[in-house]
Amino acid sequence: MRIKTFAICIYIILIYWISLHIPHMKSLFFPTLGAFSLLFVSRSFEKAEVRKIALGAVTASVIGSLFAYWNPGVVSLLLTLLIVIGLINKFKWNAPPILAVSLIPFFTQPDLAWIIPLSVFLSLGGLLLTLSVAAYVDGKIDNMPFVPKRNVKAESDTAA
Repeated sequence: MRIKTFAICIYIILIYWISLHIPHMKSLFFPTLGAFSLLFVSRSFEKAEVRKIALGAVTASVIGSLFAYWNPGVVSLLLTLLIVIGLINKFKWNAPPILAVSLIPFFTQPDLAWIIPLSVFLSLGGLLLTLSVAAYVDGKIDNMPFVPKRNVKAESDTAA
């Protein structure tokens, strides 16, 4: 059983439900959340690397939000893209969803500039917490004496 996969599916469903039913929480759900989920589950990152990627996503959303709030035009979009790509290269954030998060304010156009960065922070924070709990539970289950050990790992198991 792949606890992390089920945990992220339930987490994304929960975030989607919250965004549908609580009007002020509409921006908690964004498509890139699924990309971050798959990225964090399919690759083995150190905890510091995962936090660095999450911080990069929040930073990118702040940059995109400020430029979109200032002027939602082509020049702001270009500046956002150039700055975020530069930061991704400089800090070696090996996570393409970071660039996508910076673009969210350009198509949602929230009333307040801080809504998207706060939503990204809360959603990714919840995702990291969910994955930490799932890893802990998975470790406890693997250490139980009556649970058969997984000796064979197929290449297709890495994303599931």
